[in-house]
Amino acid sequence: MSIEATARIVADHTALPVLAGDGPIALRRTRAHGPGLRVTMVGAMSAPLGGDRLAVEATVRDGTRLTVDSAAATVALPGRGSEPARYDLALDVGEDAELHWLPEQLIAARGSDLRTHTRVRLAAGARLLLREEQILGRHEEEPGTLTTRLTVHRAGRPLLDTELACGPGAPDGWDGPAVLAGHRAVGQLIVVDPAFGDRPPGPRTLGPTAVLTPLAGPAALVTALAKDALALRRLLDQARQDVLGDAPHR
Repeated sequence: MSIEATARIVADHTALPVLAGDGPIALRRTRAHGPGLRVTMVGAMSAPLGGDRLAVEATVRDGTRLTVDSAAATVALPGRGSEPARYDLALDVGEDAELHWLPEQLIAARGSDLRTHTRVRLAAGARLLLREEQILGRHEEEPGTLTTRLTVHRAGRPLLDTELACGPGAPDGWDGPAVLAGHRAVGQLIVVDPAFGDRPPGPRTLGPTAVLTPLAGPAALVTALAKDALALRRLLDQARQDVLGDAPHR
């Protein structure tokens, strides 16, 4: 039997007027490592399975700082039927507000079929640090099918719209030299900050499998490939520290 569940977060300065987990997604207020609020997502059961419809909605009101992380990786598993699972995120960040979205990895286990879409809406003065990490298969396991899309709008205008499909159900070439080139871990880090103004960090390579790309706005995007989850996290952490360390996301 498939599950439909939505978890909701509303952060307002020093309070969380809405913190409602549903189904397999539990939400806990945890101790922040700096100023602002922190929420940790905790998986209450195995999910997403084939056919599940899961969603997380987070609103960061004007002038509020929020960090959202997770207690463990999310593992997409096959279900009893043939329907794909969905896991959608809707993130709204208000004026002079800041969101750090830093969950653990998403793992596409063998036989799974998961579609995800992260939608971010930012006010003109909002700040964002968002990390995504996808791992194709568990240790020495063939990958499941995974389709991920990330769309970011700032002040009502599109800033980023990117999609990746990989695994046995993806179009041919997903594992070729123009896409993953045999790697099984792929991730991205996006930073949006008005402090960048019209001069975000310049484009550069961050090693043989990672690159920094400025976006058309006060933003920068790091994309990276790696052989496994640990190597990917090291790449993204290094990019955050060395390349984006001058931004106020600490």
